[in-house]
Amino acid sequence: MNFQQLRSIREAARRGYNLTEVANALFTSQPGVSRQIRELEDELGVVIFERNGKRLTGMTEPGKGILKIIDRLLIEAENLQQASLEYTGQQSGTLSVAATHTQARYALPKVVQGFRTAYPDVRIALQQSAPEHIAEWILSGKTDIGIATEGLSQFPDLVSFPCYRWSHLIVVPDGHPLLTRSPIRLEDLAEFPLITYDVGFTGRGHIDAAFAQAGVKPDIVLTAMDSDVIKQYVSLGLGVGIVASMAFDHGRDKGMRAVEASHLFAQNTTRLAVRRGAYLRSYAYHFIQQFAPDLTRADIDAALSGGDLS
Repeated sequence: MNFQQLRSIREAARRGYNLTEVANALFTSQPGVSRQIRELEDELGVVIFERNGKRLTGMTEPGKGILKIIDRLLIEAENLQQASLEYTGQQSGTLSVAATHTQARYALPKVVQGFRTAYPDVRIALQQSAPEHIAEWILSGKTDIGIATEGLSQFPDLVSFPCYRWSHLIVVPDGHPLLTRSPIRLEDLAEFPLITYDVGFTGRGHIDAAFAQAGVKPDIVLTAMDSDVIKQYVSLGLGVGIVASMAFDHGRDKGMRAVEASHLFAQNTTRLAVRRGAYLRSYAYHFIQQFAPDLTRADIDAALSGGDLS
């Protein structure tokens, strides 16, 4: 049994049993992957994958149980490498952080700036995507830390930490009719075309839930992942925007007005997540505490060993 065999099993499960993709991911050949899988099955005396001819089509029930063990073994192997670097005093490396656009654009710059001052030899790889993709990247080891809204708490193999709460704002051009209405109601918003986030992004679920509970049907004419894109189309007069509160700057966003919407939509919680069981380098702890200053290292360790902080 060797790690290449274990990685072949794990990657085959992750990549939909497509051995060409597995081979590319592991920098080897497709016949080599097939051989590694077959050798491990022969050694264990267990058929891990279902097959149609030479093509893998799924996992057997024993294979599903073995995959969980393989995942733990490979995580611990990665942890061992990280621990060796930590204990030999090497304060260099790469910290991979995945976040939604709103978090990367508005919440992270000061954190990254402070982190770079404390750890100048650590490179930050910042990636942006949807919360479900961020969760997948953390689970696969592609990224170390993920930052998004509540969706990260739905994955049992992630440990997530609540960091801060925020609400939405209504954004309109100067002189818009909504500015004469106070307080703005959901029925008022439904009179105008709306521009807001794609489903799954930046608290969109709370926006949809508020309209649904009120029995009001909104006219959402345009959606985007990017707060700046939403504001750009609002500035062109194409609709009323609903954006995250941190995404509006009264000094920078000229020609637009923001109206508080916390009475309309439920508050959102930004969460930071890491893979359960992962070994965190000291600089990873520092980054987490920069982003969520109320968390102590003891809080983080307790959550890693016992579950999420609520």
